[in-house]
Amino acid sequence: MLIWVDLANSPHVPFFQALVKEFLKRGHEVEITARDFAETIELAEAAGLAPVVVGKHGGRKLRGKASNLVERAWSLGRWARLRKFDLAVSHNSYAQIVAARVLGLPRIVTLMDYEHQPANHLAFRLASRVIVPRGFPDEALRRAGAGAEKVKHYSGIKEDVYLADFEPDPRFAETLCALGIAHTDVLIVVRPPARDALYHRFENSLFDELLERVATHVDTKVVLLVRSDAQRRAFTARYASSSNVLLPEHALDGQNLVAHADLVISAGGTMNREAAALGVPAWSVYAARWAAVDEALVRQGRLQRISTREDVRGLRIEKKNNTVARRALNVRAEVAGLILE
Repeated sequence: MLIWVDLANSPHVPFFQALVKEFLKRGHEVEITARDFAETIELAEAAGLAPVVVGKHGGRKLRGKASNLVERAWSLGRWARLRKFDLAVSHNSYAQIVAARVLGLPRIVTLMDYEHQPANHLAFRLASRVIVPRGFPDEALRRAGAGAEKVKHYSGIKEDVYLADFEPDPRFAETLCALGIAHTDVLIVVRPPARDALYHRFENSLFDELLERVATHVDTKVVLLVRSDAQRRAFTARYASSSNVLLPEHALDGQNLVAHADLVISAGGTMNREAAALGVPAWSVYAARWAAVDEALVRQGRLQRISTREDVRGLRIEKKNNTVARRALNVRAEVAGLILE
């Protein structure tokens, strides 16, 4: 088959990098498009995916998001019109799904792991197949218009697809050294809230308190991975005089960064789940409604929740002990099979 993959956000890059290799190994051809948002293009090019860049982010306002969806869907449809794709697949790229539906593609596959995303109603109704983790609630699927006939489930979490056989690169220590991080430092990787996302329409003051605590702790280095230029400007101004807080100017190898971290703190989801998959201590300060997959990681002891000021004060800031990765080696082939079957 000729397969069309669309990358709409940074976390989609390692996920589909692993799946594209699986598609190629099974004899299929792949073409890739990507949205110019966050570090998506930089990461995709570094991964050798060579995407065609189509469209950008629509901003925080709902009107801008709706207009951007229509414009990007039109641009993607124009690009894809003469390519005779057999299958379009994404991790809830709404613009690709709309474009593929308008073009009449025979197979439109979307994957998703967060049941509280409002736009699931659009993606799940237009796609011909919806692939979700086994913990994804059936009621959320029904509410979003995904009938049982189009839903397929996979084991584990999406981060298992690309991290189950991951081995840290010891040379990454040189990258950390260039950033001013010594092996004796407590390395804390921090990801701010996705304030422009449709599912995150509020402020998260607890995150700011938590960041202030880890930033002022002795013998720590905080790598702050901002999501936008606006966040970069705000945090750069706030921590201009701090030698503990680092805001990398270019995208880093996220998996190696997480693997080398002593602690990962995120107000989002993917990076915490990456840490959980690699056995690195992970704390979530996510303030919106939690995904069922994250609740399961809490029950397994692979993810901790920060929901009060007492939790912030009780956070242990120290070098990590031995890590135990999940090593769910079957998930990649399972997900690829569900997409292709």
